[in-house]
Amino acid sequence: MSHSLQTPSSRSSGQTGIVLVLGLAAMVVSMMQTLVVPILGIIQNDLEATTAAVSWVTTATLLSAAVFTPLLGRFGDQHGKKPTLVGVLVVMIAGSVLAATTTSLTWLIIGRVMQGAATAIFPLALSVLREEIRPEKLHGAMALVSGTLAFGSGLALVGAGLLTRGSHPDYHRVFWLAAVLAVVALAGVLLTVPASRTKTGGRTDWLGALTLGMLLVLLLLPISQGHEWGWTSGRTLGAFAGAVVMTGVWVLTESRVKEPMVDMKMFVHRPVLFTNLAGLLLGFAMFTHFIGVSYLVQMPEDLVGYGFGASVLAASVVYLLPTTLVSLVGAQFGGVLVGRLGARVTLTAGACFGVLGFTWLTTAHDTTPSVIGAGMLIGLAISFGYAAMPALIVASVPAHQTGIANGINSISRSVGSAVASAVITSLLASKTVQLPAGMPALPEESQFTLSFAIAGAAFVLVAAVALIGLRTAQTLRTPVVRKAVASETAERAEAEVESAAKSA
Repeated sequence: MSHSLQTPSSRSSGQTGIVLVLGLAAMVVSMMQTLVVPILGIIQNDLEATTAAVSWVTTATLLSAAVFTPLLGRFGDQHGKKPTLVGVLVVMIAGSVLAATTTSLTWLIIGRVMQGAATAIFPLALSVLREEIRPEKLHGAMALVSGTLAFGSGLALVGAGLLTRGSHPDYHRVFWLAAVLAVVALAGVLLTVPASRTKTGGRTDWLGALTLGMLLVLLLLPISQGHEWGWTSGRTLGAFAGAVVMTGVWVLTESRVKEPMVDMKMFVHRPVLFTNLAGLLLGFAMFTHFIGVSYLVQMPEDLVGYGFGASVLAASVVYLLPTTLVSLVGAQFGGVLVGRLGARVTLTAGACFGVLGFTWLTTAHDTTPSVIGAGMLIGLAISFGYAAMPALIVASVPAHQTGIANGINSISRSVGSAVASAVITSLLASKTVQLPAGMPALPEESQFTLSFAIAGAAFVLVAAVALIGLRTAQTLRTPVVRKAVASETAERAEAEVESAAKSA
């Protein structure tokens, strides 16, 4: 027998390398969403832009992610995950370098559009895991990679705070950090991720991609810009109306295309539908915590009667970093729970921690230990949710739909984050403290309390989704899905036997 036959230990180490590299890639993806939050003011001052104009630095990434994630997730399923991963990382590196070198707001926004396309890395990474990782290790691997999402979001806030400290902050350093991390992730993918063993092939559904992209833009644009445009303005209402019309156009298109980008039967399949609803609520709660706590702790107590007067750096390192660290560690326990008790139970447990965390934050946010302790509970809740959702998706769709199904789930979280940003920004601006003339308006404490209470209610809904919606969904798994998953398992076992025989 040839020495080329892999031993169990060598296969295990190879799979560990794949998981770590894909975890790094997913972390870099999640950093793109929050990377600019602490530095928007610096960008606005340096580029002499208006608040409305600089808000496009975040909106551009959100829209790009919404448009490209399902398209590239499906493209990876059809034509190979590794080349798609490599291509997306190259685009992200180019966008990061562009953002790091330009002094033009227009080119900065273009760079952010290129960074947003990298969001497709996460569903692609889960597709690779499903293909390469042994079934008994799959839940833990997915939990680790998913856990890096919450960790990356918090790490971006900390990194941005550290890199822009001092009297002369330079926001370009933040984008150089993104470029360096993306290069490391690209090298890891090239060295450790094997070529795809299965490709569905087929033609790309460009019409479906176009109509879905238009639908998402029309939906997310007014959500992200409504505060600037006015929630009852013609532009906002017109965009929402356009989103409703495009929903009908998209559904009609996908129902008539021979090889649709999104299989509508999969899209409305109850486990997938309820998991996406949970993703939207989790995205809302996570972003509410990041934004709410960041603003709360920076409030000057001597002027408004609450807050801690923290700097941007202190807000990130002291108050938000513990949440991200707990999220990373909690993801491992979440993976164990998914394997032993099931994804639905894990999601329920996470929702309960989220309710406790936001209840604590709502009722007692006047001391540093309370804010940090509540945040750690919320971090645990998010990590359990992120560990459970990929497992729910993978258990509900055949292998060739893993990329697109997880891509849609990523979009649901992005939509939740966008809604959280819009809601919290509007709430904080709706009631302000009376300050001397010439000073900027600052929100009343009651608005933070209300924001945290709403996020706690979102976790209550996540628990309801897990306990009621997904329980019902489990009894409704269609014969088609059961047959597809069983067929996939048999094909994978056969492929492993053939691979071992060829190596012998």
